[in-house]
Parts: sequence; structure tokens; C-alpha cells
Amino acid sequence: MKLPGPEEFEASTAHENVPPAELHSGFGPNASPDGPSDIDSRELVISEDPLLFIQLNELLGWPQALEWRETGRWVLFEEKLEVGAGRWSVPHVPTLTLPSLQNLRSLLAEGLVLLDCPAQSLLELVEQVIRVEVLSPEVRGQLQALLLQRPQHHIQPSATRPCWGSTLLQNTSHDEDVPLKAQNPLKQRLPPGAEAAAVLAGQLGFLAQPLGAFVRLQNPVVLGPLTEVALPSRFFCLLLGPPTTGRCSYHEMGRAAAVLLSDPQFQGSVRRASDLHDFLAALDAFLEEMTVLPPGRWDPTVRIPPPKCPPFQHKRLPSHPREVKGRAGRRHPRGPPELQRSGRLFGGLVQDVHRKAPWYLSDFLDALHPQCFSAVLYIYLATVTNAITFGGLLGDATEGAQGVLESFLGTAVAGAAFCLMAGQPLTILSSTGPVLVFERLLFSFSRDYSLDYLPFRLWVGIWVATFCLVLVATEASLLVRYFTRFTEEGFCALISLIFIYDALGKMLTLARAYPIQRPGSPAYGCFCQYPSPRENESQWTMVKLEDRDDILSINLGLVNASLLPLPECVQQGGHPRGPGCHTIPDVALFSFLLFLSSFLSAMALKRVKSSHLFPSMVRKVFSDFSSVLAILLGCGLDAYLGLATPKLLVPKEFKPTLPGRGWLVSPFGTNPWWLSVAAALPALLLSILVFMDQQITAVILNREEYRLRKGAGFHLDLFCVAMLMLLTSALGLPWYVSATVISLAHMDSLRRESRACVPGEAPHFLGIREQRLTGLAVFTLTGVSVFLAPVLKFIPMPVLYGIFLYMGVAALNSIQFMKRVQLMLMPAKHQPDLLLLRHVPLGRVHLFTAIQLACLGLLWIIKSTPAAIIFPLMLLGLVGVRKALEWVFSPQELLWLDELIPEEEGSTPEKELEPEHLFSGSDSEDSELKYQPKTPEINISVN
Repeated sequence: MKLPGPEEFEASTAHENVPPAELHSGFGPNASPDGPSDIDSRELVISEDPLLFIQLNELLGWPQALEWRETGRWVLFEEKLEVGAGRWSVPHVPTLTLPSLQNLRSLLAEGLVLLDCPAQSLLELVEQVIRVEVLSPEVRGQLQALLLQRPQHHIQPSATRPCWGSTLLQNTSHDEDVPLKAQNPLKQRLPPGAEAAAVLAGQLGFLAQPLGAFVRLQNPVVLGPLTEVALPSRFFCLLLGPPTTGRCSYHEMGRAAAVLLSDPQFQGSVRRASDLHDFLAALDAFLEEMTVLPPGRWDPTVRIPPPKCPPFQHKRLPSHPREVKGRAGRRHPRGPPELQRSGRLFGGLVQDVHRKAPWYLSDFLDALHPQCFSAVLYIYLATVTNAITFGGLLGDATEGAQGVLESFLGTAVAGAAFCLMAGQPLTILSSTGPVLVFERLLFSFSRDYSLDYLPFRLWVGIWVATFCLVLVATEASLLVRYFTRFTEEGFCALISLIFIYDALGKMLTLARAYPIQRPGSPAYGCFCQYPSPRENESQWTMVKLEDRDDILSINLGLVNASLLPLPECVQQGGHPRGPGCHTIPDVALFSFLLFLSSFLSAMALKRVKSSHLFPSMVRKVFSDFSSVLAILLGCGLDAYLGLATPKLLVPKEFKPTLPGRGWLVSPFGTNPWWLSVAAALPALLLSILVFMDQQITAVILNREEYRLRKGAGFHLDLFCVAMLMLLTSALGLPWYVSATVISLAHMDSLRRESRACVPGEAPHFLGIREQRLTGLAVFTLTGVSVFLAPVLKFIPMPVLYGIFLYMGVAALNSIQFMKRVQLMLMPAKHQPDLLLLRHVPLGRVHLFTAIQLACLGLLWIIKSTPAAIIFPLMLLGLVGVRKALEWVFSPQELLWLDELIPEEEGSTPEKELEPEHLFSGSDSEDSELKYQPKTPEINISVN
């Protein structure tokens, strides 16, 4: 197949005197800027059009018994009737022959095109269509009888075998007469307001010349049993003619007409066409967008599956360069409404409150969904595990000044208060690795200089709260505009690696606490002592075991009990003796099995949603409850085998861990008064850490790709953290900031996706279920957990460590940085065809990734050494490193690898970029498409 040249195509249409397509549709490259050329308005027009169900009825049986039979249908993609198998094919992207489209255009250009036909029934419509001068009265009568003949449909119920001819009914309300088991399941999957289009095609011997007609009804009406689904029809297309010999049959022409109607752009143009010229202009615009595959280079029997990420229709609409550049100029605005400077003290905080107040009631009503219940269970167990883990680490770091109870209480109080007052309630507050490092350094300093730790810590917290309030008053949160993906990914990767490292470290610690007993170890021996048959007489006994050598194991009445179960030893009158009799050598091994099983099962269940097993509702339940099901599976397996694995421990008494202290911390204790002023110095470093930790997480959670509709609250969130810093410091509780990994897990558990309503349509991401109730319930349950020890004590800690590992790996896989790391380890010939690699040389991609890896390694080294005191400054240094990269990489390379840093007012760096590159990166979805492999697709009929 090949596309005709411009001269041939113009010659074939010159006799029609049709003006260029763009003069009628406004979609062409030379469209007038004053016409309907605004991209946003065209998107709105296309999206408002009802979904169209297209059915192809083919005339079969000539010359013996003529009958209409349904052979194809389209909603978004094509489904062919597989007659031999008695079923519909899988939805696929349709492919067309070029002659079928050319002949269809010629036939309709010379045929009948009725726009806004007032017909109210199938009979009236047929009478309008056959009023053609070339038809004799006899042929008209035969043709009318044929067109009114009831077609045979193929309805394939979901739970029964296919039934033929089940819609051959007399009246228009044919669905009411079909037995319940034969109801068409397709009708239930179509959205309200959907319309139908019927295409009738075939060979007819009594016609002397081809007959083509296209009708757009003024008001959609149900045309009897013409379509298998009782929908009001908007379009009708008739393609009949004498028998022909050749590749381009009327069947292929009918498919071409159906594919045209299934294209949203063509459909939208035809809905608004006023005459034949507009109709042909829309068809020509479709032809201009076609991609032709040469013969012999592909297998025509292979069906192209629907794309996972359908291209957006506005990408196919050429626009005036000025409009493209204007849209591109909005790629890096001065900031969203949350990041616009007010110029007043606490102005940003006031704006956040005013912006979030109208959503406050809906923040609770939107949580009334079963998915939120799953999120509560998942995040609750993760939060409890995190509180126990960091509580134990904090107790070790402070030598008992704080512990697990303070971690539980602080998590509950601070988290619940934040969920009630914060601007972004999806954020989960928790102790974090960087803050824990600072706590350890602060305690070491107090111990080395004989200072009272908790009073000193109180003044550090007061100064941190003061500095944070100054940052809120001066709207310093606007600086988050300079946090690009480079900074966010470095911080998120660091926190994810801390989760993975802690999970593996806890399991290794558990293995040392419950070592596997090997032969020759001191605790290996366990013997069963029997009374000697003759008093005071030594005896030797040889024990023969199956498939083993002879073992001399009895001396002076002792039998090696490792060869006999302990109950059998007791039943035979013996007594277990030895250091290994009461040890369980399987604990460590089985703990690792629980650890891996919970991790792998959570990963597998999360991916069930994208598999082809089970109905869609079952897959969704498995995916939403993946972590909860993994925990229940681990608990059930542990309970079934009854091994003494380490279980979850929660405090049983409500009192401070440090004996002798009350809940309120004394302001000075034994410290001198001037220490309250000197505490400002470490507080300054901690303020930088809190600001960076809190705001980087906030930026990650509020990225455009999450499609949050209630807005962010950077100033309000930082204000809440400052107030909670005062409260936790006064009570001697841990300090809390946004936890990146758990917050991402929280948002992931609240993802909203569309239901696949029509064949071939993949569920697409709709956004996050934004509400306050899940977080509030999680922290309330965390506080109540002190009183739930009898229930929680059955949860094995290895299972929770496996969920910790799962959260770290899931967060690490969610950042684009990891995809570029994989490219470094992949030979060039095996690398996917990423859009990124089409615009940036591979060496430059590796250089950018290597710089990120070096920064990540430096952060990890500093965090793990005594130099961790400067860790907050190193986080701030990530922004400086990213700014310095502008001297190494061009703006176009940074646009694909990262993002452009907004410049000061008056500077226009976008002028250096080509408009098409800016346009392709203008939407949040394109940011993800940079790292999506591009597979060959035929660019027709893709919604």
C-alpha cells in the first residue's frame, strides 16, 4: 500500500471543486487564527460529544437468500465477528486499505449526503435514502423491502454460550423481549447518553451502479432492531453496489466508514458539518493524519492491541505557532495559586486557609468509600510498625529518655492534629531517618557535656518552631518552586533506601537473636535420659537411622533426643537433658520466609489489577487490599505452623519510659539559663532539615500527575508542623515531619481509576480520593493500640518488616530516576524506545544519572557518619547542584531529563526552546510519557 502523491490526490478531487479542508473544519495547518483554533475549546467540543456505538451490518447470501448480518462493531476500537469460533474478537486498533478509503470518498462525494434529516423511524429514513433519480420505481421497491429486513445480531452473554438471531424482533423495544439470560451485556457497559450509528454494506445484483448515502439525523431515534443495542441512532451510512472483483470490497468500504465514525475528530466535525463541503473536508483531514504501512513489512493478520496510554486528541490538531508557543510559555509559570506571593506577613497562610475551607466538609464525605477502609488498615499497620521501629531506635539512641510509648503517643497526637488542620491531609506524619539522626547527635552532645537532655531538647524545639513561624510569615515556602525532580528524586530515593536498609537490618538482627543451630554449636546438644536397666552400670547403645551411618549416641543412659521428638521421649519415660532442648532452630529461617512471602505477595497482589485473571471487580479488590491480604496471609501461616516467631510488642502501661519524669518537661532542669539561648544554633540546622524534609515531601505529593483537585497548602502545613513541634517538645515526645514513603503509600492506596466501560478501553487514572478521614482513623487507631495488645500480639514482626520492604521498593520504583539507572545497566540494543532517548543523547542521559547517583551516595555517607550534623545543609545543597547543572546541560536536555527552574520575572528562557518540544512537555501526562516505551501504532481510530 502507498499513499497517492499530492498531484494525484488533487487530480482525483479537482472535479468536485471542494475548497481546502482547513477552510471548513478549522483543523488544518492554514486555519484562520480567528476561527475555531483554540486548543482548549476544541478539546471541550470533542469531550462533550456522546459516545458513539457503530455497527456494521453486511448483506450476505447473494444471489440465493439475502440477509443482513452483523459482522463488526466499534466503540473505541474494532471488534470483528469470528464466525467459526462464534464469538467477538478482542478489541483492537483497526487497519484499513488505502483503496477502501479512496473509493469511499469518491462514492460519498457523488452519492447522497443528508445532514439534519428529520426522519423519526426506520421507514421514514429508508424512504429518504432511496429517493435517488437513478433508481427505477421497481428497484426502489426491492431496495426498500431489503433495507427494512430485520438483521441478525450476535449477542454473546457473559455467562452463557453465544446465541444467534436473538434480536430478530418486531418492535423497536427489542431488549425488553429478550430473555434475561440473553440480555446484551454491552448495553450495560455503555455510559448514559450514548448514541448509535449503523453502516450497511454489501453487494446487490439488481443494482446497475454503486449507491452511497450518508445521513445525520436531526434528532437521534431508535431505528428498530437495526443495531444490537437499543440506542438512539445519530448516523446512518449505506454502501451498496453490483458485485465486484478486486481487493476493495464493499465490506472493506463499510469498515472504512465505521472507522471514520469511530474517530473522535471526524465524528465531531461531521456532527457540526453544514454541507457536503464540510463533510468532505473532515474526511480529507482524516486522510492527512493517516499512517501507511508498506506491504510485505508487517503481518496483516496480527491485530494491534489498544495502546495503554492513548494519545491525546489535541496532539493531532495542528495549531498556529503563536498558540503553541503561548501554551508552551505556560509550562513553567511563576507558580500555581498556592505559590503566588501575597506580599503580606502570613499572607500565604491566610490564602491557604481560605482556599481549603470550602473543601473541609467534603474532606469527610469523600471518605465514605470501601477503598478508604482498605487504606486505613494498610497505613495503620505501616504506621504502627514505623512507630515501634523508630521508637526502639530512639530508645537506643537516647538511652531510655524516650521510647516506644512516646512514639505511639506522639504519632497519634501529632498525626491526628495534622489531619484535622493541615492543608494536605493525605500527608502522614512520622519520625524520619534524618530527624532520628539529629536526635542521636543532640543526645550525644548533651551526654558528653553533662547536660539535662530533655530540657535542652525543649529549647531546641521552641527555637525550631520560632524559625518555622518566621518562614511561614515571610512566605519562604515559595522556594519550593526551585525543587525540581532532581531534588525530589534524590530525597525520595534516600528515604526509600532507608526503609529498605532498616527492613533488611531488622531481619539480620533477628537472625542474630534467633541463630540457626548447627551441628557442633554449644546449644546444639539435647539428650533423652532413660533409667538404666541395671543400677550403676554403664551401657553403650548403637542407634541405626534410615539413610544414615551408625551413630554412637548413648552413653551412661543418655540417648540423643535430636533423633526423637520430645513428646516421644517423655512418653517412653525419659527426661530431656541438654542446652538445646528448649531452643527452636527454625525461627530465623521461618522468619525470613515470612518476610519474603509478605513482601512478594504484596507485590504480586498489587499487580493483579493489570492481569487478565479474574473479573475486574475481583482484581480491584485484590489490588486495593494487597498489603492487608499479605499481612493476613503471613499471620495465618504463622498461626498454622505455631512457631515462636517474634511478635509485635506494644506498651501495656501508659507512663513515660524514663522513670521518675512527668509528662511535662521542665524548662531548665539542671541546665544553666544561657543554654536556652545557645540552643538556637542547633535549632537553626534542625529548622533547615524540617523545612527541607517537610516541603520536599509536600512537593512530591502535590505533583500535577496525581491530579489533586483540592489544592495544596504549603504554608499551612509548615505552620501545623511548627505548632506540633512546640507540643511534642513540651511533652518529651519525638519530633514529626512528613514521611515520604508512608505518605506515597497512603496516596497509592487511594488511587481512583475509571471503570473499563467499553471494549478495549483500559482503566485510566482519575486522581486521588482526597479526604481527611483515613489519616484521622489511622492515628486514632495508633493511639488506641496501647489497649489492643491482646490482639496485636499475634502479628509477626517479620511480616511487618516485609511490608516495610514493600513500601520502600514501591516508592523507589515510582521515581523516574530508577528507570534511568536501569538504562545504565542495559545494553543499547536492548533499551526500550523511550521518548527521552529520541531527544537526548544516551551519554548525556548517563551523565545526568551518574551525577544524581553521586549526590545520593554522598547524602548516604554523610547521614551515616559523625558529619551528619551538616546533613540539612547537604539537602539544601541539592538545589545548588541542580542550578549548577545548567552550565553542563542545555535547556532542551534539562527539559527532557528534569524540569526547568523558573527564572526571575522578566527573563524568558523558553525562547531558546523549539515550540514543538515545549508543547510536548506542556502536560503533566507527557512527563510520564518520556519514560514510556513507544510501540508501533497505526494512528487511526485511537481515542
